[in-house]
Amino acid sequence: MNDKVVTVDIVSDVVCPWCFVGKRRLARAMGLVRAEAPATGFVVRWHPFFLDPETPVEGSPYRPYLERKFGGPERLEQIFARLREAGRSVGIEFALEKIALRANTLRAHRLIHRVQWTEGTQADALVERLFAGYFLRGEHVGDATVLAGMAAECGLDRDEVAAYLAGDEDADTVVAAAGRAREIGVSSVPTFIFNGAVAVTGAEDPAVLAAAIQRAMAEGGSDAGE
Repeated sequence: MNDKVVTVDIVSDVVCPWCFVGKRRLARAMGLVRAEAPATGFVVRWHPFFLDPETPVEGSPYRPYLERKFGGPERLEQIFARLREAGRSVGIEFALEKIALRANTLRAHRLIHRVQWTEGTQADALVERLFAGYFLRGEHVGDATVLAGMAAECGLDRDEVAAYLAGDEDADTVVAAAGRAREIGVSSVPTFIFNGAVAVTGAEDPAVLAAAIQRAMAEGGSDAGE
């Protein structure tokens, strides 16, 4: 297998717990690939998806929404139990009881867009912080002040981010990107697309993701430096 740079396009929403699990499993999958081809590089790009675009800007009560969606408290607890088990397998201790509000994620996706496409840097640290803030700390990732604080922790200028989030810059771009994801057939997240050719939907086992990466490389990925 030739050493290559693999592009990894991830369609996700920051209020999707399985996207958090998937992010951690992807990291392990990339480690498996590098174990066989140590010089393999990865360029990870995050793309927006809105699980519930109708969520109010100020948010809505978290647990009642999920109970309605999944058919009651008992069914929800079963789902939570499965999620917690999956989380522990990749070092995530979900604290779902801390989440008061289901967030509108447009601002969070705009922030990711700014870091990734405007700042020209990979957004891994920011995305990790957003997931951790929501699912481990119960922070409201739809709130501009909270987001500016998270951005500052990741090395961005708090005041510049706050000013950016106070307006609607890039909102149309982000909404259009989410629309394009649905147009190409993405209906659930996380969805991973390797080298623009091999797609995997769901927070699959690292071995499954690694096999998909290797298949994309074998089918002709981008050579290092391209």
